[in-house]
Parts: sequence; C-alpha cells; structure tokens
Amino acid sequence: MSLNAKTKYSGLAMLLHWLIAVLVIVQWRLSEAAEEAPTREAGGQIMANHFALGVVIFIIVAVRLAWRQASPPPAPVSGHAPWERTLARLVHFAFYALLLVMPVAGWIALSAFGEPISIWGLVSLPALPVPQNPDLGETIFELHGASGIALLVLAALHALAAVKHTVLDKDGTLWRMLPFGTARG
Repeated sequence: MSLNAKTKYSGLAMLLHWLIAVLVIVQWRLSEAAEEAPTREAGGQIMANHFALGVVIFIIVAVRLAWRQASPPPAPVSGHAPWERTLARLVHFAFYALLLVMPVAGWIALSAFGEPISIWGLVSLPALPVPQNPDLGETIFELHGASGIALLVLAALHALAAVKHTVLDKDGTLWRMLPFGTARG
C-alpha cells in the first residue's frame, strides 16, 4: 500500500512539487535579470546564482522522482476523460525530462567554455570533459533557453488545467496537491 492517502499526494510530494515550482520561477527571473544587468560582470554574478540553483533543482527533482517511486501518486480522478489522463501523463513526463535535462545541458554548455559550476562557494562541479568550443556552448545555451520557455508554457497550462478542474469541473484536482481542502477520487 502506498504511503499516500487515496486521493491526495503525500506531504513530501506536495512540498517538493511547490518547492520546484517556486525555484523554476526564481530561475526564470534570474535569467531575465542577468540579461538586463547593467554590466557583463553583474550579469555573470547573477548567472552564477542561476547555475548553482540549477544544480539544486536537479537534486530536488531527483529526490521527487525517487519519492514518486517509493510513494506513488494517488489514482487519477475518476471523472477525467481518457484524453485528459493521457495529456496529464505527457505533461508530467515533459516536466521531469526538462527539469533533468536542462541543468545537465547548462553544465555541458558551461563546460564548453571550460568553466566549472560553483554552488555558492560551498562546492564546485568541475567542467565536464567536453571539447572547449564557445560556439557549441552558445548553441546549447540557446537550446537551454528555449527549453526554459517550453517549461514555463507547460507550467502555465498545468496551472490553468488544475484551476479548470477545480473551479469549473468542481472535482477537487487542485486540493490533491495542497495540504488543506478536500480532494475527490
């Protein structure tokens, strides 16, 4: 039997879900702030935080996936149409893929410049053994940025779907991922 209640996610699943959501928004704002920084040095300092936080997000997502294996999510809401269930599975798969691939791509891109990732001076991840090639690094950073936009679009659609199900369908979908409120099966 799962550690989760029948209709709600576990407390740890909820915590990790919302923590990842907040950190993704912070990442987006950091990248925007770096682009708007008054100097290249200031932008570099902001991006150093972006890189470090990317490593933290990767770790949290890995913990989230491990917890998902140990404590599977509740069954889908019975009132959802088959296409809604399929779309939900695809969106969740895309979330996890992007949240794991994006930090790795950032590390590879940074490594193409021969740069390590400092995690706020506490620990440093060395540059990966990839050829130093700034053009390749820039290309990977551009793909990383496009992936970030895709992640934000998915997050917006995910949030809108949760609100639609909760407000219009009145099926309690949103309450499944909140510690308060009543979820339905």
